[in-house]
Amino acid sequence: MGFHEVRFPAALSFGSIGGPERRTEIVTLANGFEERNTPWAHSRRRYDAGVGVRSLDDLQLLIAFFEGRSGQLHGFRWKDWTDFKSCAPSLEVSATDQILGEGDGVATEFQLCRRYLSGGSEYVRPIRKPVAGTVRMAVDGAVQSSNSAWSVDSTTGIVTFATAPAIGASVTAGFEFDVPVRFDTESIRISAVGFEAGEIPDVPVVEVRV
Repeated sequence: MGFHEVRFPAALSFGSIGGPERRTEIVTLANGFEERNTPWAHSRRRYDAGVGVRSLDDLQLLIAFFEGRSGQLHGFRWKDWTDFKSCAPSLEVSATDQILGEGDGVATEFQLCRRYLSGGSEYVRPIRKPVAGTVRMAVDGAVQSSNSAWSVDSTTGIVTFATAPAIGASVTAGFEFDVPVRFDTESIRISAVGFEAGEIPDVPVVEVRV
C-alpha cells in the first residue's frame, strides 16, 4: 500500500463533514436481551473532501490532488479541524498533554497516542502521523530537548530517547497530528455549470491503518 507524506490542502478540509465511526455487531436473543461485540479495536474516521470546495480554483486544486494520489491508490495526510491536537482545540500544545507510558530503564521507544476519557472509560488512539516540528516531550514533568534527548519519526509517531527513561518515570507528550486517509471513490463527477449553480462535489475520504 502506497502512502504519500503530503497533506490534503488544509483550506479545503476546513469545514468538511466527518468524524469517527465504530463497527458493532448486535445479536438480539430470544428473550429480548442483546449481545454486542466489535471486531475493531480502534475507530475509523470518514470525511467529505468536497464540502470545502467553494470556487472553480478550489475544484482544480482538488482534482490535481486526486490525480496526484492516483485516486484511491495512495494514502495521504488529512487535517481534522475538530481533533488535531493533543489538547483541547482552544489550548496550546504542552509537553505534558498526553501520557505515553512509564519508563522501565530499558525501553527507549514510545508510541505517540491520544487518550479520550468519558465516564470512567478510556480509549487510547495511536497517533501515527504527528505534524513535524510540533512534538514536545517531558519525563516526570521535565521538558526534554529534542536536539539531544529524543527524536520522533513523523511517519510512524514513534519517539526514540537517547537514554531510556528511569523506572517509573512518566513519559508525556504534546503534539499536533494528521489522520492517514485515502480517497474512497474512483471518480470526481461534477460539471462547471452545476458547480456554479451551487452543486457541491461528493468526495468521500476514509482513514487507513498504517
